[in-house]
Amino acid sequence: MAGEVYRKVHELAAEQFGVFTTAQAGHLGIDHRALAMMCRRGTIERVTQAVYRDTFVPAHRLSSYMTAVLWTLSEHAVLSHETVLELLELSDVNPANIHVTVPRGYRIRRRIPSAYVIHHADLEPNELSNLEGIPVTTAARAVRDCHRSHLGPALLRQAIDDGIRLGWIPAREVNALRDDVLASAT
Repeated sequence: MAGEVYRKVHELAAEQFGVFTTAQAGHLGIDHRALAMMCRRGTIERVTQAVYRDTFVPAHRLSSYMTAVLWTLSEHAVLSHETVLELLELSDVNPANIHVTVPRGYRIRRRIPSAYVIHHADLEPNELSNLEGIPVTTAARAVRDCHRSHLGPALLRQAIDDGIRLGWIPAREVNALRDDVLASAT
């Protein structure tokens, strides 16, 4: 029985760069007592409130990003702003924090770690994407968000050019994006 419970947790964690939430484990029929037992055995460890890491899943460069999304405990949380530009390699932006957007009405009722910047916005389906299983905004939405948060015009221009060159910004969006962002950024 214990082996079967861990197998379920391990499969879930392996799909999410080693991390999972208490709620996700609950959907698999695993209760908090089983998670506590796995913590005592060292097979999982508590990362933060309601987020755990499987100690047998190797660390991955995207683990901290998945952890940030899961930390919010919102099913609609996505990486956004400069974080998306960095992950997609659009411009030379180097954010000091991980930016996460949650729905406008969603409230986080615990202290936000200093490594995270939480934004609130109601995103449309066409503004959402995913990167290796992590929910993110599209490149065009990330550029617009960065413009609204006053990222410099040179980095915005570079992000658009890189987005076009790398195929992250569809040709049909280029002119509108340039008009929206660069016209007022210069």
